[in-house]
Amino acid sequence: MKTKILSKRFLMGKVVLGMILLLVGFFGISTVCPVPTSQAASKEQQIAPESFTRLAEKSSPAVVNIRAERNGRGSAPASPHFEKGPLPKDDPLHDFFDKFFGGQRQREFKQRSVGSGFIIDEDGYIVTNNHVVEHADKIKVILKNGREYDADIKGRDPNTDLALIKIKPDKTLPKVDLGDSDALKVGEWVLAIGNPFGLEHTVTAGIISAKGRVIGSGPYDDFIQTDASINPGNSGGPLINMEGKVVGINTAIIAGGQGIGFAIPVNLAKGIISQLKTKGEVTRGWLGVGIQDLTNELKEYYGIKDGEGVLVTQVFPGDPADKAGLKSKDIILKVNGHKVKTSRELSRMIAEARVGQKVEIIVLRKGSEKNFDIELSKRKDTELASGSGEMGKKNEFGIAVSNLTPETARQFNLKEAKGVLVVGVEPDSKGEKAGILPGDIIREINHEAVDTVDEYSEEIGKIKSGETVYMYILRANRGFMVIKLTK
Repeated sequence: MKTKILSKRFLMGKVVLGMILLLVGFFGISTVCPVPTSQAASKEQQIAPESFTRLAEKSSPAVVNIRAERNGRGSAPASPHFEKGPLPKDDPLHDFFDKFFGGQRQREFKQRSVGSGFIIDEDGYIVTNNHVVEHADKIKVILKNGREYDADIKGRDPNTDLALIKIKPDKTLPKVDLGDSDALKVGEWVLAIGNPFGLEHTVTAGIISAKGRVIGSGPYDDFIQTDASINPGNSGGPLINMEGKVVGINTAIIAGGQGIGFAIPVNLAKGIISQLKTKGEVTRGWLGVGIQDLTNELKEYYGIKDGEGVLVTQVFPGDPADKAGLKSKDIILKVNGHKVKTSRELSRMIAEARVGQKVEIIVLRKGSEKNFDIELSKRKDTELASGSGEMGKKNEFGIAVSNLTPETARQFNLKEAKGVLVVGVEPDSKGEKAGILPGDIIREINHEAVDTVDEYSEEIGKIKSGETVYMYILRANRGFMVIKLTK
């Protein structure tokens, strides 16, 4: 009897002990693993949303289909943002093809383009791309609900490919809010809405691939790159963040590229939209200088250590910079206290300033900093911020030069015949290996100006064997650069 009672107690003790161990194990493990795993899963869900449905439903009604029509004769010009033919304009065959196809019989035609846009207020103002409505004689806007309106152009800015059009609504319109493109981060989710290939109100999703892209479409390139599908017909449509706000205006694609689209940052567009709305045009500040980025060789040539600054290559007579005393070869370091890193950054800073505004500019001139207060004028669209004679004998660098004449200067689009023209470079010579090319114009040798073949030869003769030679040259389509050789 006692044996049975003891065995029952023993069994119950084992069960209780097992339950205790199980509870201890459960709480012990739960304090280490389950909570972080749950949190990690929650974070992953936030990073990769399961659906964009709510965002698309909220934003799509404010996105419109734009159909523009233009009457004309012959072949209509393509948009400069997409005019990337197989031959550059300076190619000798370019004129041949232009004359050949231009000689065909012209006829009346109607050119139609399809694009997108988005409503920014209830009064009927719509933002789109300039190339969608440029030269249009008639513009029709179609809302998601199918309602159609005729639209008028309120203003265009070809330099940034932005346009503002307006419809006269007969009822309250849906609209989208503008966000902050500066706050965007690479890898962030975005939504593109538009009418690719005329397929109305198509939604595509992707991420921000890069910021600050320069694709050669204009003087103010600063594009957002995204892998959200952007195709012909998407132009002018919004790029929307996860808060439902517009952070970019879809504008360009790369032919043959997959998953590569570009959008204008909305922060760049805000000031332009405001000017187009109030004045119908965009006015930009103008400094009156030609500029270019500093290469590593130029930095070494001018003794710049921190790598910042923009080189002044030309000062236009009578313009603000000239009146204030800026000179060619000055290096602009700061504008209103902000450091300048690239020529495009400087162009945007000046362009965004008001006409008549005074800006403080700090330049580096011959190793010393100088301050200038310059009152900006109005920039015109045509203005951009950006030989015979006895041939010299080839020297030990294998470079043959000639005097620049007024005729050759005009051929190179130079205002003054300063420097000597490189007319030949011997194969496998020091000059060729260093990168000197025929057509280069040598302006200086080791900071000394050379305007004739005799001056060039004199400066080369001063340099001893083994010493470094810095050639300050001007190259067509490249600007100023420094090439370093050893004698």
